[in-house]
Amino acid sequence: MLLKGKVAIVTGSSRGIGQGIALRFAKEGAKVVVNARTDEAMAETLAMIKKAGGEAIGVAADVSDQDQVRNLVAQAVKKFGKLDVMVNNAGIVEFAPITKMSAEEWEKTIKVDLTGVFYGIREAAKAMKKGGSIISTSSIAALIGFTGLAHYCAAKGGVASLTREAALELAPKIRVNAIAPGVIDTDITKAAKEDPKQMQATLARIPMKRMGTPDDVAGVAVFLASDLSGYVTGQLIVTDGGWMVD
Repeated sequence: MLLKGKVAIVTGSSRGIGQGIALRFAKEGAKVVVNARTDEAMAETLAMIKKAGGEAIGVAADVSDQDQVRNLVAQAVKKFGKLDVMVNNAGIVEFAPITKMSAEEWEKTIKVDLTGVFYGIREAAKAMKKGGSIISTSSIAALIGFTGLAHYCAAKGGVASLTREAALELAPKIRVNAIAPGVIDTDITKAAKEDPKQMQATLARIPMKRMGTPDDVAGVAVFLASDLSGYVTGQLIVTDGGWMVD
């Protein structure tokens, strides 16, 4: 029960990595605020947490809208009286080559994947009167390029830089870190799993010879949210099965 007594918001927790983090947080004793853009999208995660005996509420919000993020944090504090952990996980991935990428496609990804993280950090910091831990989901795309993902790479690189700056500005009471997942077994990687050649090429890049799972990332998030990481801030923790080592 590493997070017993802590209150945590996990944005984009209706599926994938966010859902994995929300479930692990609940198992570790945290009171969890589940988030997605609609009430319907949150239903599965809330049911899973409650079935496991955890405590959670759902607050619908689009992280690209600062007023909705402000309300998300306010509802968490209203329900549980405080905020200890903020996980900025919500994001989108849409492929488009640079020469064919529209301004709208670029701006949409930056708005959700980077500006949404800024809103989350800003509003959480205001609410963490006695300190806390802010964790954002970046990607190994912050460190290397991926064809067709210029907007995504730029946004995730921005998250890594924003994390370092916020860690300086919000210390010593609030710790700010980010996780950089590699290839994780979620809906986003469904196409790769269905193509044997692509899957073989992907696994060849990973020393551990498997995709990561949402729970692999959740374990790192639990560490960063807990007192075990009390002297860790401003870090980008790569969680990729060794991809970046090769």
